[in-house]
Amino acid sequence: MAFASTTAAVAAPLRGELSSKERRLRQRRKPRDHSRHHRSPLRMTDPHLCPLSSCLADGPPITSASLDTLIQNLVPTADYYPEKAYVFAFLLSARLFIPPSELLARVCELCIKQQQLDQSPLDMVRKFGPKILQLLKEWTETFPSDFRDEKMVGHLEDIIHRIAACDEAYWKTLNQVLQKLNQRLVLMSQGEESSLKVSVNASSISDKLVAFKTKPPPIQKDILSICNDPYTLAQQLTHVELEHLSHIGPEEFVQAFVQKDPLDGTQPCFSDQKKKTSNLEAYVRWFNRLCYLVATEICMPAKKKQRAQVIEFFIDVARECFNIGNFNSLMAIISGMNMSPVSRLKKTWGKAKTAKFFILEHQMDPTGNFYNYRTALRGAAHRSRTANSNREKIVIPFFSLLIKDIYFLNEGCANRLPNGHVNFEKFVELARQVGEFMTWKQVECPFEEDRAILHYLHTAPVFSEDGLYLASYESESPENQVEKDRWKALRSNVLGKT
Repeated sequence: MAFASTTAAVAAPLRGELSSKERRLRQRRKPRDHSRHHRSPLRMTDPHLCPLSSCLADGPPITSASLDTLIQNLVPTADYYPEKAYVFAFLLSARLFIPPSELLARVCELCIKQQQLDQSPLDMVRKFGPKILQLLKEWTETFPSDFRDEKMVGHLEDIIHRIAACDEAYWKTLNQVLQKLNQRLVLMSQGEESSLKVSVNASSISDKLVAFKTKPPPIQKDILSICNDPYTLAQQLTHVELEHLSHIGPEEFVQAFVQKDPLDGTQPCFSDQKKKTSNLEAYVRWFNRLCYLVATEICMPAKKKQRAQVIEFFIDVARECFNIGNFNSLMAIISGMNMSPVSRLKKTWGKAKTAKFFILEHQMDPTGNFYNYRTALRGAAHRSRTANSNREKIVIPFFSLLIKDIYFLNEGCANRLPNGHVNFEKFVELARQVGEFMTWKQVECPFEEDRAILHYLHTAPVFSEDGLYLASYESESPENQVEKDRWKALRSNVLGKT
């Protein structure tokens, strides 16, 4: 099953079973109200909440609070700094209630007011300086796209000038923060431009290539002429996956499914034009393309023996993807091989050795909310946490299921409670899921690039659904009148033949 091409459409087909965690969030009792506590530190219970979190201190978990209280607890003082897990969870979710630029303005305002930065002696500013520097550093490193907004940069420079004047070392640290931020923004822009170019090149759909099925092989390239080693192709697919993952910011998961909450009287903080989910959508398009590329490669050869050979090749590629920890490419290959134009090629499948394919299908079986896959994913995640090499650190989740989990969490739990407080328990769980993904996406690909293979994966023409059916019928004749009628219509529409 290929993904929809837009983020909004991604959620539609992802109906399935709720996880036990989601059911508990839906059914939980009335949450504890923390809005009366002016400055008590907020505690969270999951030490794996985000990649930056260390072992968290004991204390009552926050389940709900007013937005003002949550903002107050984000602001450091000379003697207080919020837990890193809290910083990540709140910065991730706060954009649903307040624009990042307004949030930073509130933080700066509270810092100036509480620390009396305009009047405090230098030694007090020196105690507070490292704390606010740390917060700004975490913000710019984890959510750099927030600082594409000129207002954000203005607030950042304002607080910098207020604290940097008291110590020359602060200037050095702040300059490093700004330089790294600028580098990240440049890399983000370059990545988006690259994804756009790849998307344009990959949009090539050439159904008329069906006509080449009767021509000599050299006329049309195929995957086996570019790469005939399954492990090498699995490595290059992993390159593509990690490249896409590296560009997806954590905020895109929140913005992808934003909707007007009936319990929230405020307006959404960003319109459809400002959701900024382009990297997530580009990744969805890549999954679609790989599904159709696999199906095209199988349907294209004129001879049954060649088609069976391609099927066996992709089964081996899928197995290597599983061993690497690349579950997204694995599922794309299985999905492509299960598309109707491919699955109807009974004579071809009968000639192929498929025992390994059924084992892989079992691993990705959707039964029990993808129980087998989730078990394998936990094993890969454990291997990654204890790994000594980047090869063992690779975990590329089946992206559709990750999106489904976040979608159901968002849809099943309100952002605000009836008393107007923020449902922070929901956002702790959201941060846990997104934080785990953030850890996986930071792994550097350990495999050497093969530019010829990567170019082929990105640019090789693929059939549309009609083209796949036509190629399938040309390979193995229609079996009933419905297929015969469709074959005739497709030959007329695509090839101009009757």
